[in-house]
Amino acid sequence: MSVVSLGGAVNGLNQKFEPEGVGVLTEASSVKCTLQGADRLPEFLQDGDFVIGGVFSIHYQHYTLIHNYTTKPEPPKCTRSINARSLRFSRAMVFAIEEINNSTELLPGIKLGYRIYDSCVSVPVSVHIAFQLSNGQDPVFYKGSNCSQSEVVMAVVGDSSSTPSISISHIIGSFNIPLVSYFATCACLSDKQQFPTFFRTIPSDHFQADALAKLVKYFGWTWIGIVHSDSDYGNNGMVSFLEAAMKEGICVEYIESFFRTDSRSKIQKVAGVIHRSTALVVVAFTAIGEMKVLLEELAQDPPPPRQWIGSEAWVTDSNLMSFSFCAGAIGVAIQQSVIPGFRDFLLDLSLSEVAASPLLTEFWEDAFNCSLTKTAYSDKRECDGTEDIKTLKSPYTETSQLRITNMAYKAVYAIANAMQNAVCNKTNATMQCNKHIRLEPKQVLNKLKKVNFSKNGYHVSFDANGDPVAFYELVNWQKSEIGVIELVTVGHFDASLPEGEQFHINGNLTWLDGHTQVPVSVCSKSCSQGTRKVLQTGKPICCYDCIPCPEGEISNITDSPDCFPCPKEFWPNPKKDACFPKHVEFLSFNEGLSIILAAFSVSGACLTIITAVIFFCHRTTPVVRANNSELSFLLLFSLILCFLCSLTFIGAPSEWSCMLRHTAFGITFVLCISCVLGKTVVVLMAFNATLPGSNAIKWFGPLQQRMTVVFLTLIQVIICTLWLVLSPPFPMKNLTTYKEKVILECALGSAVGFCAVLGYIGLLAVFCFVLAVLARKLPDNFNEAKMITFSMLIFCAVWISFIPAYISSPGKFTVAVEIFAILASSFGLMLCIFAPKCFIILFQKEKNTKKYVMNKK
Repeated sequence: MSVVSLGGAVNGLNQKFEPEGVGVLTEASSVKCTLQGADRLPEFLQDGDFVIGGVFSIHYQHYTLIHNYTTKPEPPKCTRSINARSLRFSRAMVFAIEEINNSTELLPGIKLGYRIYDSCVSVPVSVHIAFQLSNGQDPVFYKGSNCSQSEVVMAVVGDSSSTPSISISHIIGSFNIPLVSYFATCACLSDKQQFPTFFRTIPSDHFQADALAKLVKYFGWTWIGIVHSDSDYGNNGMVSFLEAAMKEGICVEYIESFFRTDSRSKIQKVAGVIHRSTALVVVAFTAIGEMKVLLEELAQDPPPPRQWIGSEAWVTDSNLMSFSFCAGAIGVAIQQSVIPGFRDFLLDLSLSEVAASPLLTEFWEDAFNCSLTKTAYSDKRECDGTEDIKTLKSPYTETSQLRITNMAYKAVYAIANAMQNAVCNKTNATMQCNKHIRLEPKQVLNKLKKVNFSKNGYHVSFDANGDPVAFYELVNWQKSEIGVIELVTVGHFDASLPEGEQFHINGNLTWLDGHTQVPVSVCSKSCSQGTRKVLQTGKPICCYDCIPCPEGEISNITDSPDCFPCPKEFWPNPKKDACFPKHVEFLSFNEGLSIILAAFSVSGACLTIITAVIFFCHRTTPVVRANNSELSFLLLFSLILCFLCSLTFIGAPSEWSCMLRHTAFGITFVLCISCVLGKTVVVLMAFNATLPGSNAIKWFGPLQQRMTVVFLTLIQVIICTLWLVLSPPFPMKNLTTYKEKVILECALGSAVGFCAVLGYIGLLAVFCFVLAVLARKLPDNFNEAKMITFSMLIFCAVWISFIPAYISSPGKFTVAVEIFAILASSFGLMLCIFAPKCFIILFQKEKNTKKYVMNKK
């Protein structure tokens, strides 16, 4: 591979670019690899026909150097902070390549080599490594040699973090060298415009964020806190999570970002926010390094119980499970897998092999607390060969749940399959590979886009963005009987399934403090049915007050944002969570009030009939004859009708009853008043007839009396007929007087018709009253005008008071008022006109004589 255009590829300029540790020649004719400055040695290396690079964060810290700009700075170096889990990842790459080299099916006859570097989770270190991988093999081992085919890496596996992976991909991508990451999950890396050569075997954080949001919503948590790494992984992942959380209606109390190299005060601030928060659930979208720093700080003063929700970066790390206050944590994890023979490979470490590798030496000394090289300053014992790695309890030897390890393993196989498709041909069922072919990284890049295979039962392929199909396991930190936290798989999330079927839980979970009940983390408790949510000013939408629904409205779901009114003829129940048909109200016959009114009505009619019988039995007596017996009997008949017509007002209104009740009332009362008016006129005419020379009685004899009654009643009949023809009364449902019930009543139809009926009755009553007043002092011993005056006075008083009472009475009481007015006026006429006469007829017979009646005072 020619390296003459390194500067132009990276900077876009045809100028000399000499990064530290990389020799670049500007002349096309000179293709010598020369080293300028110190080189970074690989942790593991092996020669081969084709070489694969590897970048792993085996150490999680590096020395922070302060440059004085007087001497040439040394390359960044890692501190003694080995991560045994990441060491296992790098060893998985070695194991996969050895497995491929021993295979007769994959790349037969071709030996793969590798160069595996440690990035220390550091961008400067990653950049330095990227330039070395782009520039070919380390010139320190091949000083003065040409940049031959064997010196070019065909692809790179790594890195574990997103930020270093971004830097590496930007650099090696300029040379079309593919980068296949096993643990970089930032959704930003799916952008093929910026990272055209990036692939990964682990799902993008876009899917992880969606899974975490659905997980939070599944358990009903709407009030959460968030902590995340101040890195590309944490920042981009949190943006994706917040978008997904917003769609699920989840509110966030606080968002805190930090990095493991931040000051102690910054970490303490984040811990203090968690301590003081009201959110019970904490979503941690952090890398292992940040999570370890945060939990160490929280362990100084453990916070109140918190339900931790973890991203796949840290939730499966066995080292973090030592923090007991995190028991019950739940999160998404990469699917666990089995790699046959891998555990034996990890444990196959001899003391001589360890001593030959500085990295393995550091691991061995830390694991067994001994020293392979005895120094005067070391207080550790000397390793004597009795150390047994098979008994070691370490993340390095923990292979019961291989997750990220399998991602690194699959990344190597993906590259190997792409290389096979580029250099091998299948003829006669035999795979023939040419190891002498000049293979370019770009060819591997093109073939990587199309890989599609399965290994150990796990499928490997990439979509257009270089991402695999997203599948996560849901894991739970559960305390065992001996008090040790164990990782238990309780479900899964499959992004390939339709919406609504992606999420599944199939196990029993334990929560914070070992509880089996799902904890509650809400800003406000759910609003029950019958109430609605009202947002609290200045707070997120999950913080609200529950306000009872207003009158006439209901809410039949919890946390309803609004109440809605019931249909017209329905009304809410007391809880205001359902609509029921309104109570229908009318003056029914089985009500107490109706029974009383009906009793008075029947009693009045019976009393009138009794009076008529008395009059009929004594029709020849002076008292009966002196009071115009024909009009008296007609009056008694009309009073019977008046009493009985009040019964038509009781019961459910119908079309016929509405027309009958008002017209019967109007006609019978006019008939009644016409009779009273006739009797009044007769009294006046009778007095005038006793005067000498007067013959007035001739003009108002029995025929004229009948004609007067018929004429006056006919006028009311005509008024009622016009009312019924033009706009008759009709039954209606009154929904306005009472909101909570329906009143069945008779609408007047035409208010003018109703007023005309009442007005005509009132006109006759007033006229009759005036005539009775004029005749009240006539000198007869038995003057009926006085009794008519009292009866008309009562009648007018009743109906004058009826008008405001009728208008103001609600519901069925309107009908009751009308019945009362009919009965009161009927009883007034009955008692005032006929009661004194019946008393004389029955108990004062000495006054029932012609002499007494004709006697004048």
